[in-house]
Amino acid sequence: MQFYLVAIPAVILFGLSKGGFSGLGTLGVPMLSLVASPVRAAAIVLPILLVQDWLSVWAFRRDFSSRNLIILIPSSMIGVGVGWLLAARVSDDAVRLAIGVISIAFVLYMLIRDRLGRAPVEKPSVPSGILWGSLSGFTSFVSHSGAPPFQVYVMPQYLKPPVFAGTATMFFAAVNLLKVPPYFLLGQFNRDNLFVSAGLIPVAILSTFAGVWLTRRVSADRFYAVILALTFLIGVKLTYDAVRALG
Repeated sequence: MQFYLVAIPAVILFGLSKGGFSGLGTLGVPMLSLVASPVRAAAIVLPILLVQDWLSVWAFRRDFSSRNLIILIPSSMIGVGVGWLLAARVSDDAVRLAIGVISIAFVLYMLIRDRLGRAPVEKPSVPSGILWGSLSGFTSFVSHSGAPPFQVYVMPQYLKPPVFAGTATMFFAAVNLLKVPPYFLLGQFNRDNLFVSAGLIPVAILSTFAGVWLTRRVSADRFYAVILALTFLIGVKLTYDAVRALG
């Protein structure tokens, strides 16, 4: 019972994230890690994410930036591959610390930039896309927390909220599919974990549609304000947890 009291809210966060509020899902695995080992939490989460991905892909099938995807998806393969090779050697807490610091620094940068006068909209560039796409693939593989690097790259483009959400949806749907074979080879799927995942899928479906509904009804300024706030809070949370664990 204690497990599901934590797991259900975590899955709701994943659903809202897949529905457009990118970044919320970063809190899901740390929440599940309170009642299960991080490895088991990640294994339970991946099948749920795959179901949510395809619901979101259908919902945003007409709203996405193809140029961003052409740059980011191949780049993510580099990060997933590195994550697979280093899965047993990389500290989850070190990854959380890096993501947390990047997230906080990015939010501060965006706030200072806008305070000085809104900068011109940035275009998707290949060099930065390779960097942030690779980092997103890596952090997504090791801790299902690929959203902050993705947001660092895409947010300065000021895409319309549905296009931003759709691009995130298509990108992470591809990344999560790429993670399936390595996770299987690492022995992270078993009958018990898959049974738990299946029991949580109805919650995942409802929360994903709730996120889509909200994304299509929030203004662009409010949407990006919410995303920035979530990115900052997630950054603080990850940094705090990592420093506490490493200390």
